[in-house]
Amino acid sequence: MTRAQPADPHRSPPRTILAVDDSRTALNVIGKRLAHLGYMTALCDNGPEALARIQARGFDLVLVDMAMPRMTGMQMLAELRGARETSDLPVIMMTAGGDPGVAVEALAAGADDHLAKPFDFDVLAARIDRVLARGRRIAELKRANAALDARIAARAIELGETRTELAESRADRARLIASIHALNQEVERLQLHG
Repeated sequence: MTRAQPADPHRSPPRTILAVDDSRTALNVIGKRLAHLGYMTALCDNGPEALARIQARGFDLVLVDMAMPRMTGMQMLAELRGARETSDLPVIMMTAGGDPGVAVEALAAGADDHLAKPFDFDVLAARIDRVLARGRRIAELKRANAALDARIAARAIELGETRTELAESRADRARLIASIHALNQEVERLQLHG
């Protein structure tokens, strides 16, 4: 069963994926397969370099091997989740073998999904589609929240201005009443003396 055809270039720009694995062979296979599915894929063989690339250029999704030298996939995930800019970046963890404890550990640490190697690329593609769709929904919610926050701030400013105008109107009214009262007293005084 073959899955998706390459993405239609007229619909939307291709989604970008950073694949991180210390095995160059695995990276090359992943890169070719994801490119065939229509994704723009960058390849990286270590965590520190991957984090630098993510900071320099955002990605739509990161595939990370859990067992890497220098920086494990879990350490990389912790770095991503700990930074405000990447806290919601979709991450799929990859592991050798099918130990369910490793999957639970990855998901508990904040991975969006987990896949045991060797994996079927149709399954990977389906999981990527699901995680990217979730990422789009989160981005839409963030945009909607930002727009709502901006509207609330604008309303708060308007309310503050209205309160200031109301206070000024009340002060003007009090001055006017005091002036009328003073005029009435002056009229009464003149009538008594005149």
